[in-house]
Amino acid sequence: MQKNCRCGGTMTIRLRTVIYQNKVEIENVPIFSCDSCHKSEVFAEVKPNLTGLIAKLGGKPEKQQLHFDEHCEIAHLMMKVTEKRHLSDPVETIIQERINELLDLLLLAQSVQDEAWIEDVRGRLSQISKHAMSVNDLS
Repeated sequence: MQKNCRCGGTMTIRLRTVIYQNKVEIENVPIFSCDSCHKSEVFAEVKPNLTGLIAKLGGKPEKQQLHFDEHCEIAHLMMKVTEKRHLSDPVETIIQERINELLDLLLLAQSVQDEAWIEDVRGRLSQISKHAMSVNDLS
């Protein structure tokens, strides 16, 4: 996935580590980076998820390491499509498998009447449907 940089170079997307307050390492954040001018920016589709996660950490977070793909379905899917075992799988198949996993989790959460879990899974499904990614978005 690429886009044009203001300098005229090409920005490519990579999963990077974002450091917040010199204490929290947030791994696997989709970031566009320009090899020409070294400018970086968070992938716009995940920015609300990242700012929400940072807001939950507060102004004085404890030293910790987080995996953004555990909080953001877009990052989760980006990680999955780049795994060696999935390199030959169509992106649509990977997305459909994840949706099926989440629907199974939703049924399980509903069967045990865990409202927090139900809302979490619904939120994850919403992230996927809101962005309706295509093959070009993840490749």
